[in-house]
Amino acid sequence: MIIIDAHSHLWYCQQATWNGQEIRPLPNGRSMFLGEEVQMLPPFMIDGHNTAEVFLSNMNYAQVAAAVVVQEFIDGLQNDYLQRVSENHPDRFFVCGMADYLKPGFLGHARELILRKGFRGMAVPGHRLITDTQRVFLNSNEMMEMFQLMEQQGVLLSVTLAGGDRQVGELREVIEQCPRLKVAIGHFGLPVEKGWEEQLRLCLHDNVYMESGGITWLYNSEFYPFPSAIRAIRQAIDTVGVDKLMWGSDYPRTITAITYRMSYDFITKSSELTDGEKAAFLGENAVRLYGFSNLPSLPYVKNMSE
Repeated sequence: MIIIDAHSHLWYCQQATWNGQEIRPLPNGRSMFLGEEVQMLPPFMIDGHNTAEVFLSNMNYAQVAAAVVVQEFIDGLQNDYLQRVSENHPDRFFVCGMADYLKPGFLGHARELILRKGFRGMAVPGHRLITDTQRVFLNSNEMMEMFQLMEQQGVLLSVTLAGGDRQVGELREVIEQCPRLKVAIGHFGLPVEKGWEEQLRLCLHDNVYMESGGITWLYNSEFYPFPSAIRAIRQAIDTVGVDKLMWGSDYPRTITAITYRMSYDFITKSSELTDGEKAAFLGENAVRLYGFSNLPSLPYVKNMSE
């Protein structure tokens, strides 16, 4: 089975400000995050660097052939680092660029990332566009210009939305105005929130997909094997069809609680999904959407404890 991670994060140094509060690394994998000290990385990642090389080691161990790397405001802009990652590992990573959409005039930077830097995807953390002091609408004039450019250039949109249907109307307008724009909605539409089905139904449009990045933290209190997450995946398949859905881990934040392999093997072990549904969800759909090729063969290596 080909396994592709459709939602992950990398950074060389996490340094950011969002909603007036700082995010910065602390020792032993921790971060100061919006006024609170949290375990941002597994404690063995002691230098604060969340690098492609460490991720590749996790991917090889878990037999994950390739990964999509998105961006988030809370990690800071990582375009320069991710461009190097893409150049060094073109068959293993599909990386997304990101501009500072909270600052008017971001379109110029987005144009540079698309036309000069060659990013094949752009990440828009839509839920972060709503702060205590401002709101940037996904269907604003500047955003629409960027999406139209992306559609023309064949650049994919990776977008996350606030819970429920708060931003669904905005994204629906984008989809209708840019029908050839490929869209991947993140965090599985936040199925723990009331009204998540409205995000899910956007996948009924031709070029719109949804990935499950972070679904294990959504059900973290329930913990492995995440039966409610399986029920959400089952509901999504029954609503929009399995061909529009993909697995994502939200690495590395999710592996502070579980191992990387655990972030998908609860799906492989489920009796509520067919083998065909598992294969499509865990990799086949992502290969088709992101155009992965030359994927490595990653045989299982026995654990010392086995």
